[in-house]
Amino acid sequence: MNIDPWRASCIQMRSRLAVKAADRLGAWSIIKENLVHALELIESASQGGEPANLVVLPEFALQGPPHGLPAAAWIEKACCPVPGAITEPLQELAHRRRIYIGAHQFESDPEWPGRYFNTCFLIDPAGTVILRYRRINTAAFPSPHDFMDAYLKRYSTAEIFPVVDTPLGRLAMIPCGEINVPEVARVLMMQGAEVILHPTNSPRRPAQEAAKMVRAAENMVFVISANVAHGIGFSLDGSVLGGRSHIIDYLGRTIAYEDGAEETTAVSALIDVEALRAARCKDTGTSNPSAARPLGDVPAVLRLSLVLSAQQLPRQTDGAGR
Repeated sequence: MNIDPWRASCIQMRSRLAVKAADRLGAWSIIKENLVHALELIESASQGGEPANLVVLPEFALQGPPHGLPAAAWIEKACCPVPGAITEPLQELAHRRRIYIGAHQFESDPEWPGRYFNTCFLIDPAGTVILRYRRINTAAFPSPHDFMDAYLKRYSTAEIFPVVDTPLGRLAMIPCGEINVPEVARVLMMQGAEVILHPTNSPRRPAQEAAKMVRAAENMVFVISANVAHGIGFSLDGSVLGGRSHIIDYLGRTIAYEDGAEETTAVSALIDVEALRAARCKDTGTSNPSAARPLGDVPAVLRLSLVLSAQQLPRQTDGAGR
């Protein structure tokens, strides 16, 4: 069954920082304010003459980052499970508007007490969380690489790098700076990914802007990159600006972009998955369509090496790396 072109929109929104609150009550007041604002912008993007079928929120959009707060304190102050209190309003809206919503939060999980995760999630039009990706490669926060042996016993490689098959095509997610790690996008493509959703919260960095385009072209995937408006999450005073939400096609071409840091839902484009599939069957001269095969075709040693290589990263020692 063919997939008709569908519309993706980036929700380039401002975000308040929960870490600035004095206690959990104040932090959750900020989180709820961020959620209400996100819902308003998604409502706007999903209406009108060119309504979005899928929207992507920025990284940190709902909580902001912990700014060095120890793991136990950040978990108590601002974290919750996925699904949970943060996803629930988004799930209700996705179901009511019959759209897909890709977003990000810092996640706690009772199965792994004392730890939190830098987590992307995708909600389908039924209001169900259908994808959860916990960032592996991170220099700033705890990660599954801190306890990878135990994590691999609990989850398969395919669960650690999830790709979900939907009526829009095969979708995956990569947060922020992990777009700079070529292996992550590659393993997702090898599991069949056709569209990578990229919630980000980043300053103007030419290398990362280039990485978005390179990941799209070298893997023949669409990249839908939503950045924060106004100040980025790592900027306590808001002086370091976001902006530059970007939608890139499978040949690395820009199809929607906003250079400024103001709020907008105008970074929006049609995603033609059938054109991507046709292009993957041809020799483009710069990509390797024969590599676009399921992860199960790849030797087990390669699959495991892509995960185990994360063990070479420095381990977090703020109380989450037990």
